[in-house]
Amino acid sequence: MSISSIKDHLVPRHPTVINKASPEYKSNIEEWTKLLDQLKERLKEATSEGKEKSIALHKKRGQLSARERIELLLDEDSPFLEICPLAGYEQEHCTLGGSVVSGIGLVSGVLCAINANVPTMAGGAMNETTVLKVGRFQQIARENRLPVIVLTQSAGANLQQQFKVFHRGGGGFRNQALASKLGIPSCCVVFGSSTAGGAYTPGLSDYVIMIKKQAQVFLGGPPLVQMATGEIADAESLGGADMHSRISGVSDQLAIDEHDGIRKAREWISNINWERQGKLPERHLLGQYEEPFYDPNEILGIVSSNIRIPYDATEVIIRIVDGSRFTVFKPNYGVNLVCGWGFIQGIPVGILANNNVIFTQEANKATQFIQLCNIKNTPVLYFQNITGFMVGKRYEEEGIVKAGSRFINAVSNSKVPAITIMMGASYGAGNYAMSGRAYEPRFLFSWPNSRCSVMGPEQLTGVMDLVMRQGAKRAGIEIDEELASQRKAMFQMSVEAESDVYYTSSRLLDDGIIDPRDTRMVIGFCLEVVYNIKVEGGNIYGISRM
Repeated sequence: MSISSIKDHLVPRHPTVINKASPEYKSNIEEWTKLLDQLKERLKEATSEGKEKSIALHKKRGQLSARERIELLLDEDSPFLEICPLAGYEQEHCTLGGSVVSGIGLVSGVLCAINANVPTMAGGAMNETTVLKVGRFQQIARENRLPVIVLTQSAGANLQQQFKVFHRGGGGFRNQALASKLGIPSCCVVFGSSTAGGAYTPGLSDYVIMIKKQAQVFLGGPPLVQMATGEIADAESLGGADMHSRISGVSDQLAIDEHDGIRKAREWISNINWERQGKLPERHLLGQYEEPFYDPNEILGIVSSNIRIPYDATEVIIRIVDGSRFTVFKPNYGVNLVCGWGFIQGIPVGILANNNVIFTQEANKATQFIQLCNIKNTPVLYFQNITGFMVGKRYEEEGIVKAGSRFINAVSNSKVPAITIMMGASYGAGNYAMSGRAYEPRFLFSWPNSRCSVMGPEQLTGVMDLVMRQGAKRAGIEIDEELASQRKAMFQMSVEAESDVYYTSSRLLDDGIIDPRDTRMVIGFCLEVVYNIKVEGGNIYGISRM
């Protein structure tokens, strides 16, 4: 009997109770169609690389766009997982995407982290969003041991945002140095100007390729040199590709044009003798795994676009895992939290998914399950749709604080890779317990319906109103009800705006917004990435208040 048939025999297909003919199912699909059309429109906007005039001038110089450079760099038919494409969305003084395109793809058969400046957006100058996005990109590359290729052409820091760029921006160079010490290889292809602080990007890279008569690297350009020293020099002799290839040695290869520079980068990757440290299961490598038995498209009918309407997370899980086979852990205990094991593209995973608020039983169950995943060296997936922990006198007496603390302790100290998907609400300490951004999962993606905040807008507004009234009563102040009502409405509008998924994604609180139907594909790719290093659990506990 084959491995596959043994697995099929031991792990039955999980049943479904979805009625595709129900009015609710059909209504959900209609609402999701609107949400996904909006997502497509905004992602399309994110692929734009600036004003038509700037792009036309760039092309006239015979230069490729940032996305064209990435496309040529990647292997044919390689996937490209773009990171934070909507960073900076609707933020004043910030370019959409932060004037950089970042992601992961195959180059000469090796999974690489790729970052390309977009020179047709403000000359590729770095703004606040750029700094944050590049920092996240470098964190992903370092944590997952990904070789880095940077395609550089940038005007340096946006001087109008010097305060927001300068102080944190230097951390990017430190990150390069730390990655080099860890033995993570890096290659920088310089296509145009790389000035001032930007000169350290190639300077700190393991390998540098410069494009002849295009690349220019210098700490100070001709005007600054003349002002500081009185010396007059043109840009090419001061920091051109030919000079750096023949005299300074900053350049390791001189490319005759952009296509040649990209070819040399691919050649370099093919010669670094790079091997992953983690061992992927044979069934994944050979593609010998089942697709879900239940259609992933059905997720749109199961999940309401309105996060107030509950759904059974198990119905989502069985449309993501291989063969729709899912082994549930403690099915009758702590039922508001679904825990269990399955496979995604042949890779074993442990899954935690919310069905409702977290009680003491759910917290205890999660803690034990995370420990088991660490013992089994199994990556953990967190599917968030959570309003938080249960509150009230009874639950405090039962020790919800202790149970919740043990849960958070386990999440914090878990050694195996974590991947988080926000599938709805993500409120309060529930966000923390389910491995929100602050808990540094390897990857975190959101669905377009999701919302993230300290609590729901109505609850938060109500709490603030109660606090205000109690304070006024203690001070003996009479409340102006009309003014209080106006302030309450304005505050609720503000909270709703700040919890919106596009607001949070714009500020890099996730790694991107994805179509729910693509969840399996995205997770599968991320799992392959995390296996670049050895997946290993261990003792996850410090002091805990039992």
